[in-house]
Amino acid sequence: MPATEVYINRTSAYFPNDPVPNEDMELYLGYINGKPSKSKPIVLRNNGITNRYYALEKGGRSTHTNAQMTALAVKELFNNDPDKLKEIELLSCGTSSPDQVMPSHGVMTHGWLPEAEAIEVVSPSGVCCAGMHAIKYAWMAIKTGEVKLAVATGSERFSGLLVSDVFEDESKKLEELNNNPFIAFQKDFLRWMLSDGASAFLMADKPNEEGLSLRIDWIEGVSYAHEMKTCMYMGADKMPDGSLKGFMDYTPEEIKNQSIFSVKQDITLLSDNIVHLGGKKIKEIMERRGLTAEDIDHFLPHISSDFFRPKIYDLVQIYGGGIPYEKWFINLYTVGNVGAASIFLMINELFNSGKLKKGERLLLLVPESARFSYMYAMLTVV
Repeated sequence: MPATEVYINRTSAYFPNDPVPNEDMELYLGYINGKPSKSKPIVLRNNGITNRYYALEKGGRSTHTNAQMTALAVKELFNNDPDKLKEIELLSCGTSSPDQVMPSHGVMTHGWLPEAEAIEVVSPSGVCCAGMHAIKYAWMAIKTGEVKLAVATGSERFSGLLVSDVFEDESKKLEELNNNPFIAFQKDFLRWMLSDGASAFLMADKPNEEGLSLRIDWIEGVSYAHEMKTCMYMGADKMPDGSLKGFMDYTPEEIKNQSIFSVKQDITLLSDNIVHLGGKKIKEIMERRGLTAEDIDHFLPHISSDFFRPKIYDLVQIYGGGIPYEKWFINLYTVGNVGAASIFLMINELFNSGKLKKGERLLLLVPESARFSYMYAMLTVV
């Protein structure tokens, strides 16, 4: 028997509260030691982001959990009809910012969806690739005939890790910061990059009877952790030899004073490796599958900053024959970097834009800097 085809039939997005412009960010996240960040304008100038969303009120009080936002995105798929939620057979939820270590993000989301009844739930972890892993699990479950209808989600609630309270004790106590009223750049950097939100896909073994669907032709991933050091991390700190020391090996006082649960990134390691490693795999995939740039109608690369856009363009030019900018679709600038949800949010916006035509093909690229992993996929509009 031929393998079952898998389709994305509906998409949704949920953003908490109103969009936050650049000039208001510290009204929500707070000031380190009561002073504006000196790195903020530099980071914003490079990343090109003009708006983002926070599950916070001004002053930093939380308004939503990650699981709540994800459940609201799922409900939106069904126009908030509780009876329709009973049709779900599988819930696959990817995130890098769960509300707790245990229970898993997926089951916590399921807890906000009592109408969905008893179903299989899976929670891929990781960083940006976690959302693509959630899609792939649902894709495989439908393709093998295990289920006919699945929901995949990508979501993040980074804002709770970005508020000034996370860094205050460290910034007051570390000697090297006595004359420097803001935290080290590797920690401050990501405060101006990340955004909150959730998105969901309804996936099935048959396309929509009316309107468009997106057929998932293939999904591939690769990790270079066997040769690369850690670049982005949380709940740990990086040792001089490049290894990670996890939170369980710190005392409660050290966790607080060294902001162990802040999100950190090795900027040099990122800029030197993130683009060219992803380009290598594009070349291999396109050659193996007999694809050229002419076969791509829409290119959806998840980028954390506009800084990387021309670099990716050059690498695709070298490795894949070049994809002109008019074929690119990126919404980083208006929604921010939403990690595991970013590729969902790009597809959701494009799918509902009225721009897609039957037969067009979408190439997805999702890099993950944590230890240099990448996911790729091809979708066809049907």
